[in-house]
Amino acid sequence: MATSTQFLPPIGAAPMTATATPAGTAANLGAAPLGFRGRIRAVNPIPGALPPEELERRLLELGFVEGAMVELLHQGLFGADPIAVRVDGVTIALRRREAAAVLVEALD
Repeated sequence: MATSTQFLPPIGAAPMTATATPAGTAANLGAAPLGFRGRIRAVNPIPGALPPEELERRLLELGFVEGAMVELLHQGLFGADPIAVRVDGVTIALRRREAAAVLVEALD
């Protein structure tokens, strides 16, 4: 059974609801709740501040590669942005809109 958790959106954005997904189902990392643990399935950049190709390149260089373990450790006090994510033992801070380009599957 999926549970719903409310958290604050980035300033100026619509409220977001993160849904705890069962193991094996995909969701985007940008909508994941605090404490989420999973595995990266794909990097699928969306148009935004950066061109999609540039965002994909940067995420891959930071270690967001298919199969890597990921955990959402911390979120900003105001607007829940940026977030701190541990990717295969390395802690990285990024914006939720950038994290939305990373598709993950829950482990728990």
